[in-house]
Amino acid sequence: MGEDRVKEEALQLIGMFQLLPRLVVFDLDYTLWPFYCLRRSKRETPSLYPHAKGILYALKDKRINLAIASRSPTADTANTFLDKLSIKSMFVTKEIFFSCKNKTDHFRRIQSRTGIPFNSMLFFDDEDGNIEAASKMGVTSIYVDNGVNLRALRRGLTQFTENQNASDKNQRK
Repeated sequence: MGEDRVKEEALQLIGMFQLLPRLVVFDLDYTLWPFYCLRRSKRETPSLYPHAKGILYALKDKRINLAIASRSPTADTANTFLDKLSIKSMFVTKEIFFSCKNKTDHFRRIQSRTGIPFNSMLFFDDEDGNIEAASKMGVTSIYVDNGVNLRALRRGLTQFTENQNASDKNQRK
């Protein structure tokens, strides 16, 4: 499926939901692209997972902010790849730094820089520990095992809506 077709399907999918996140956060390695930056040279030509670019463009078209939370120890390589893929400017913040503490520091920085509350964020990552840590902070977090794709986007938007509805019910009690 081509990038334009993915974007079109993602736009239709996003349009099915009344409650949308204010910010969608992506991990890089094995979430947006199918490799570890640590094992790549900046001279290489990177690639994204097949659905990734179409999903990013659809979210931007719907005026949903995007961010990156990556524990890569090679931020320079990651930033070079984002440039080469012509997507670096799509992200309101890029928190790319090594940390032993899952991604709690990344999310604190993202929240501080954007002012967007954790419960208004949707996060995609391929590591269970990062999903668990972000979820405990109130971020709707979706595990992806083969990169971000339309199925994961649907799961994320569905879970985000369910979390928002549960939060609204708890506030009314």
